[in-house]
Order: sequence, then structure tokens, then C-alpha cells
Amino acid sequence: MTFDNSTTALVLTDPQNDFLSPDGVTWELVGNSVRENNTVEHIDQLLAAAKTTGYKVFISPHYYFPQDHQWEFGGTLEKKMHEIGMFDRPGPLSLEGFEGSGADWLEQYKPYIQDGKTVICSPHKVYGPEQNDLVLQLRKRGISKVVLAGMSANLCIESHLRELLEQGFDVAVVADATAAAQHPELGDGYAAALTNFNYIAGAVITTDEAVASFAA
Repeated sequence: MTFDNSTTALVLTDPQNDFLSPDGVTWELVGNSVRENNTVEHIDQLLAAAKTTGYKVFISPHYYFPQDHQWEFGGTLEKKMHEIGMFDRPGPLSLEGFEGSGADWLEQYKPYIQDGKTVICSPHKVYGPEQNDLVLQLRKRGISKVVLAGMSANLCIESHLRELLEQGFDVAVVADATAAAQHPELGDGYAAALTNFNYIAGAVITTDEAVASFAA
């Protein structure tokens, strides 16, 4: 894949405290993978490079409001996310308690995300972008290629990858700018995702490769 800033965008899923901060509710499960991949720093590098070179940045966030806790069924990790209060907010029309919460952006990303230029999409509700406006926002800006990074690898990243491909986008996954849960019974989510990335994505690249492509 080749990139240019008129048709290619950086898309980040869930660059939020509950995934990326040691104080986040999932750190016990994802912390080792985040540290091993240097995920926090790599996402920072991608944001800095995109902003410097004029690439548009889109955020597909994960928020749960009180009505979302009334669902009657869900998958294994989906149920767990509700149980531990992951990404919880008091309501869609309120930012009460948002600052510094698990649903908030990692502090070091805020200068990039809150610069008035980043497109913050409506929240996705399970793992993929089918229920938010990411695809609409990309198409309205003439984007046909996506550089995809964020959390977590085998859930939201893989689901976004699959849906964006089905929607006709060319997608490169930045493999060291994501991470995933490692569970003694469920397995290594990052290893599972990496296998599928290699089978499915238009390209699987490193942060250094993405940054170099942005600057080319």
C-alpha cells in the first residue's frame, strides 16, 4: 500500500484510559501486551506524524451509557466489559465525571485529539463500526485508505478491519500500535489477531513504517 494525505487517514479505536492506563480497569489483562508492544508510545508517534504531515485523524471511541447495561445478552468479553464498568459514562448528553475517567482519552493524546481537527465519531457499541458514523465520516472526506491502530487487537481493531474492508476501504494495520488481553483460559488475544491481520489486511506494518510512509 502507498499512502497520501488526500485519500488516506489514520483511524484509532479506543485510545482511552481503561485500555491504555495502568489505572484502567483492563490493565491486569492487557498491561503486559501494551508494554511488550510499546503501544502507548507507538500510538503517540502515529498521532504526531499524522498531524505533522497533514493526514486526517479519526477516533472511533467506546462509551457505555446506563441504557446499555440493560441488554439481555452478549458475548464473553462484552459481558465482562459491562460487569467491570468499562468506558462507562452517566449519559450521552453529559460529561459529568468524564475528565480523567476510564472513558477519557489517555492524557498524552489530548493535544492531538482535542485540536479541533480530529474527527471524533459517535461511539461503537460492541467491537465494530457498524453502529457508529465512522464510515460516513471517512467517505464524506474522500478517504479510501485507512491506517488502523488502537485497542484492542482481537476485538475492536479486528472488527473495524473486517467491516472497513467490506465497505471497500484499503486497510493497513499497525501491528505494534495495538495490544490485547492475555488470559490463562481464553488465550493470547494479540497472537490470535496478528494471525488474522496477516490473512486479511491490505498490509501489516510497524509504527516506524507508517511514520516513514506519512513523511514520504
